[in-house]
Amino acid sequence: MTIPTAALIEDLAPQGVLRASINLGNPVLAHGTPTAPAGVTVDIAREVGARLDVPVELVCFDAARKSYEALKTGRADLCFLAIEPAREAEVAFTAPYVVIEGVYAVPRRSDLTTVADVDRAGVRIGVKRGSAYDLFLSRTLEHASVVRGEEGVDVFRAQDLEVAAGIRQPLAKYVAAHPELRLIEGRFMQIRQAVGTTVTRRPDTVQFLRDLVEELKAGGFIADALRRAHQSDALVAPPG
Repeated sequence: MTIPTAALIEDLAPQGVLRASINLGNPVLAHGTPTAPAGVTVDIAREVGARLDVPVELVCFDAARKSYEALKTGRADLCFLAIEPAREAEVAFTAPYVVIEGVYAVPRRSDLTTVADVDRAGVRIGVKRGSAYDLFLSRTLEHASVVRGEEGVDVFRAQDLEVAAGIRQPLAKYVAAHPELRLIEGRFMQIRQAVGTTVTRRPDTVQFLRDLVEELKAGGFIADALRRAHQSDALVAPPG
């Protein structure tokens, strides 16, 4: 593991505090409140701060797009986002530390039964604006259309859409509470959650983060953090 130099610490935490943007809108990664967040991303942020020997400030948001904007506009030094081409112009990513799935929910009466069925003319898919699955579907769908809202299930309900898209764990929980809905079997994407910083950081700073993520995966840190958050340790990403 790279030993952080004074220059690396100054580069990643120029204010003497590591400011990490935390997305509380993804319960797999973080939960709690802005004043008392917890979860795997919080644990990673604190571990990075410990390695740098600097305090950590957790800047919490309710959506990935807000976390991304915080990094892009200089309000945060570190972020936890899914790797997506639309973000890579601004964000230098590590390999993923966790891989989660994007899935679809539909009314139980729907004739859509497979993931492939969804991409057809006239099908409208409710998504959370700026989420990884919004970005993915917006660039990959050929026939279906995306409808954005503050929450995918809310716009799905409000506009009587054909499909809701979301992360497997919270969407499955929502469907379990609404028997008039069902999940479509299988996933439409893998969401590769990674640590990121701005592309303007020094190469050795980015490499430090990449090496640290691999160490935390291999040593069981990520698995332990997931279990503490009552998430499956099977979500840990393979070696980068």
